[in-house]
Amino acid sequence: MRVRLLRAARVVPPAVARFCLAALLIPTLLACGESRTPLVVYSPHGRDLLLLAERTFETANPDVDVRWLDMGSQDALDRIRSERANPQADLWFGGPSTLFRRAAADSLLMPYRPSWADAVESRGHGPGDLYFAVYETPAVIAYNSEAVAAHDAPQDWQDVLAPQWSQKVVIREPLGSGTMRTIFGMVIERSLAATGDTAAGFSWLRRLDAQTKEYVFNPALLHQKLLRQEGLVTLWDLPDILVEQDKGSPFGYTLPSSGTPVIEDAIAVVRGAQHLEAARRFVEWVGSVEAQLLAAHEAFRLPARTDLAAESLPAWARDVRRQLIVAPIDWEVLSEQGAAWMTYWDRHVRGRGSGEGR
Repeated sequence: MRVRLLRAARVVPPAVARFCLAALLIPTLLACGESRTPLVVYSPHGRDLLLLAERTFETANPDVDVRWLDMGSQDALDRIRSERANPQADLWFGGPSTLFRRAAADSLLMPYRPSWADAVESRGHGPGDLYFAVYETPAVIAYNSEAVAAHDAPQDWQDVLAPQWSQKVVIREPLGSGTMRTIFGMVIERSLAATGDTAAGFSWLRRLDAQTKEYVFNPALLHQKLLRQEGLVTLWDLPDILVEQDKGSPFGYTLPSSGTPVIEDAIAVVRGAQHLEAARRFVEWVGSVEAQLLAAHEAFRLPARTDLAAESLPAWARDVRRQLIVAPIDWEVLSEQGAAWMTYWDRHVRGRGSGEGR
């Protein structure tokens, strides 16, 4: 069994420390051999969080072998849908509730209500207990802080369209990314709510396309482009930026002043899961107080649980919650129309950006 000690430089609450210490003392011999139950997890959460979850959960559950595949949340949905006749995944861990709602409508998920369900706001509950929010993930405007001073960085979405950022914006490939689909969806839904039409939203996205130097395939490439100053500004999710800051990357971010989408980052058991009992154990664990605080302190995740004492959260989480302005979004409309909007964007906006309205 692979075991990683938590970084000593970061202070964790006593409850988390006791949990991890107890887990590390469990004999590892039971985890060896063919007796371990494989647990296949599809997730967009990235290597840092997934390794942390794998090692901590396996240490506390030595009879389980967590096997994760890191992919975009839209890619996870597409893969689960393509495998519905012969499911390969046991769990889908991470992604916006809009995508989980579509999976629920397609009967791709299996109901399971964890013991911590009542500690999550009702908006984080899927219909029929098919999924539950684990984290809250705000979208931010990020930038290379060596090239852009904090007071010069875009403070709101509209600022990204300013002339000084022309061809200096890099964006994660939107079609495979739940985060980018949510940001684009917010822009279009705002337009629909304000005018009764999506035209203004797509006009804004055309102007963003004109600013964009490149759409990159995955988050790792996005980080590299920003680090090398091949792009200076991006739109992305807060946890990834904080993880990169923690590694020493010169990244800064702003929480948009007009409000930002906060993704209800969910988990669900896949219908037809081959290792159902292990999957349910993981769901129970990931929403536990100990695992929620561990993810907050070690992987920069905002817990979805509302019953955690503020003083148990790291300083960054308390600061974000104080400053965060949550954008009002009709998530049902976004879930129902989002796929069609992205298809239209791909066919009629990508690569066809203009400077209209500047």
